[in-house]
Amino acid sequence: MAHISVTIITYNEEHRIEACLKSLQDIADEIIVVDSFSTDRTVEICNAYGCKVTQRRFPGYGAQRQYATSLTSYSYVLSIDADEVLSPALRSSLIKLKEEGFAHRVYEMSRLNFYCGQLVKHCGWYPDIQIRLFDKRYANWNLRDLSERVIFPDSLKPVLLDGDILHYRCSTPDEYRKVQNRHAALSSGIIKARRNSVPFFTPYIKGVKAFLECYISKGAILDGPEGRAISRESYRTAYMAYDLARRSLRKKQQ
Repeated sequence: MAHISVTIITYNEEHRIEACLKSLQDIADEIIVVDSFSTDRTVEICNAYGCKVTQRRFPGYGAQRQYATSLTSYSYVLSIDADEVLSPALRSSLIKLKEEGFAHRVYEMSRLNFYCGQLVKHCGWYPDIQIRLFDKRYANWNLRDLSERVIFPDSLKPVLLDGDILHYRCSTPDEYRKVQNRHAALSSGIIKARRNSVPFFTPYIKGVKAFLECYISKGAILDGPEGRAISRESYRTAYMAYDLARRSLRKKQQ
């Protein structure tokens, strides 16, 4: 029987973490949780499920995931988020891997995304292929603050598993907006590191471009009200990221 270490990074996930942990039963030989000092019951719930919990200041998504990987005991690591659940089909695929052993170093899986409980199949949200299971001797997360990914040698080819990750992004529009606010703040830091200035109209241009790309190019128009809401947030997030960077760079030059 092969072993799998599971890693989860958390912050105030008391309403979602239990569903995630339940879906890992019979799959995880250990669960490593790196928590960014939650103020709710997240840590209490994780401890009740026998997780190994470490608390650490959040340095960025890539660095936090990489740190979680460094704490694992087994070579194969499954990385999942607190707002994600393994579908029955994906659970079956992973249990079969544990029984038969790993024939590959890197595995990928599709992800179904939900907005306020509604399945979204466009907006670039499906199949949303994710590399989440890997041999840590050959692969690991990069250190990007945002849009982090697992990196590995070109000679390794990911194998797609049957089943989906079910990603419950938010329960309400306000919750989704708060997540996007954090992403905008992280993005603004990346923009500031790459540019000396941001022209006045750039936030508007980037916002409109993000809206059109989501609504038209990625087919959000086919997702009805949810697609419109997600597209509007795409505009707002892009606008905010560049506007925050613009204001900060201007202040630095004064």
